[in-house]
Amino acid sequence: MMSRFEFAPDALTLPLIVVMAVVAFLLVWFSLTMAASESAVSRVTRANLNNLILEIQTDDSLTSFMRMKRIARVHRVQRLISDRFSTAGSCAFFRIACNVLDGVLVACTVVLCGAPLWLALVVGCVFAVIVAVISVLVRPRSAGAYKPVDIMLKHARVISVAVLLTPFASVGGHNTTRRRIRSGGDPSDDEALEAIAHEQGRATIDRLVESNDFDPEVSEMLRNVLTLSETLTREIMVPRTDMICIARDASLRDLLRLCTRSGFSRIPVIGSDVDDLRGIAYLKDAVRATAFNPAAGERTVDSMCRQPLLVPESKPVDDLFHVMQRSRQHVAVVIDEYGGIAGLVTIEDTIEQIVGELEDEHDRTQHAEPEKTGDRTWRLPARTPIADLEELFEVDIDEDDVDTVYGLLTKLLGSVPIVGSSAVTRGLRLTAVDSAGRRKKVSTILVEPDTGESHRIKAVPEDMPDGRATADKSEEDQ
Repeated sequence: MMSRFEFAPDALTLPLIVVMAVVAFLLVWFSLTMAASESAVSRVTRANLNNLILEIQTDDSLTSFMRMKRIARVHRVQRLISDRFSTAGSCAFFRIACNVLDGVLVACTVVLCGAPLWLALVVGCVFAVIVAVISVLVRPRSAGAYKPVDIMLKHARVISVAVLLTPFASVGGHNTTRRRIRSGGDPSDDEALEAIAHEQGRATIDRLVESNDFDPEVSEMLRNVLTLSETLTREIMVPRTDMICIARDASLRDLLRLCTRSGFSRIPVIGSDVDDLRGIAYLKDAVRATAFNPAAGERTVDSMCRQPLLVPESKPVDDLFHVMQRSRQHVAVVIDEYGGIAGLVTIEDTIEQIVGELEDEHDRTQHAEPEKTGDRTWRLPARTPIADLEELFEVDIDEDDVDTVYGLLTKLLGSVPIVGSSAVTRGLRLTAVDSAGRRKKVSTILVEPDTGESHRIKAVPEDMPDGRATADKSEEDQ
């Protein structure tokens, strides 16, 4: 008589046990596949698939048959991500179902081997724990996160079958979509996916920095790249009050002088006011026209100005950068919602959002100390407080709406000063004598006693056109 633990399989039991064992291992593989697919489906975007189709269509190494076959597979993935909630729900259902069936099949196999029920339950639970450990070690979700497009393309047919077998998986997704539509949201979730990707990118960068194996400066630039889409053009532009402009009827000789004094190579050309924009005058065009023909210096500026690139102030900086790249423009005029001129922006302004402030060898003058150059004559940094000026010359300036010497000169002129601009107040003459930085703002102001009329102002020399500031470098294109 056989004991309880003896196993004597008949002709039917042994093949059944083998089949159940094979099915159990196949379910383990299918569970891992569904876990990877569930992670991948939330990270594949329509843009990724569209770019992939374009690559396949332009790949000359593929035959027509292979090209159509690959494109059909991409189209299958596009249909799957058209309802991400349904696809992810189907993958989650089969992942959970496979894990449950694994334990049941192993327990049934042990029972068929003649073991008692309690032992079958123990073996089934142990096998389920082993499968869980394997899932942790293999990390299928990580594969779906790192290579989502490859995972979806590889298992597109299997996932499609899973979706067809689980029509109930789309119920929750449809309810969520309806709630989003009722609340005024867009049912398309590509923007949400992009936001998630940005957050994950920042988290990855933070982890790299914490590991001490990554350059902090490089990590800061990567963070800045991720935030470009969140920064608007109005935040980096030079406002219209700081723009140097030149009148349309000014001569090329006037343009050359203004570029020389201001340090800018691109000057907006205006008519009656700043909103009457006629174009952009380029220093290199003026030099090319007058270098071998001095008589051309009497031509008017509007005869050679170029069409300006106009951008809205609400445009994200990353889009602005790509627009300026494609149009090969280094300067753009920013317009507000009413069509008026809001300011001016250069491609350097966008680059600064990634690499940080761009300074040159002259920027140290902006942080220098006041220097006495003669009897009651001082060279003051533009940021010198008015209180220091009052103390040096023992006068009472009494200006409450400005705090620095630069601000005082700007108020007296009524426009942004450039090199050579001067004004007199309280018996002191303030003269802009130096500029620094990429935006060529006045960095040094010469202050000396003035014996002339009390409030005489000289914005620019008599042979120079009037203007207000920009933000471009005169060294470019020379």
